[in-house]
Amino acid sequence: MRALVLAIAASLAIGIHARPAATETVDLELMLAVDISGSIDTVEATLQREGYLKALTHPSVIAAITSGRHRRVAIAYMEWGGPLWQYTLVDWTVVRDAASARAFAGKIAKKPVHTVAWTSISNAIDHAVEAFAKNPHNGARRVLDISGDGRNNKGGPLAPARARALAQGITINGLPILNDRPNAYGQPIDKHLDEYYRTEVIGGAGAFIVVAKGFKAFAAAIRAKLVREIAGLGAPATLRTAGR
Repeated sequence: MRALVLAIAASLAIGIHARPAATETVDLELMLAVDISGSIDTVEATLQREGYLKALTHPSVIAAITSGRHRRVAIAYMEWGGPLWQYTLVDWTVVRDAASARAFAGKIAKKPVHTVAWTSISNAIDHAVEAFAKNPHNGARRVLDISGDGRNNKGGPLAPARARALAQGITINGLPILNDRPNAYGQPIDKHLDEYYRTEVIGGAGAFIVVAKGFKAFAAAIRAKLVREIAGLGAPATLRTAGR
């Protein structure tokens, strides 16, 4: 019995040390997961990156951040493509005001812009789930924000990955980019990507999508989406359209 008690105590100690100690309590843990798959060219990837940088430092987003109970959120920024490419560019950072938002955006801006082959939303979700588990900040809500211009076409199946995230209490929101130009691989234009994101990608408490009609509309779309996410205003399966 004594040996069993010692074994249990040792396993608990390992578990405690394996998990990061909470350093700050925040209103929201938010992972921004950005599609850089091959259907997005360098120009579009740059527009997408700039859209996030502008949105993260916009006064309306800062106002949403500072209006919460704790007046701060923890944000991480990752880019993803095929099964072998999920990369966290900037790890969990507490943003509490305009200065910390600019500092966070500045770290993203310093990273080179890439595009890679294939689109694995499932692997992106799994990468994000692991990142949430390692987040040292404790949030009242956890949200995975996935933007992209295509369907899951490589890697594991999407439904189980989505279920794994939802089981961890992570809400998945989506920002499908409707793009009417032919892509480099000659694939047909997906006119129903918004419906795919609504029915197959998003899930969890208050999940919603915001649609960007083209990459030039991305900045306005992500800004509207961030405000809703941070303020906790999402409505289940709600479609929000931005841009032209």
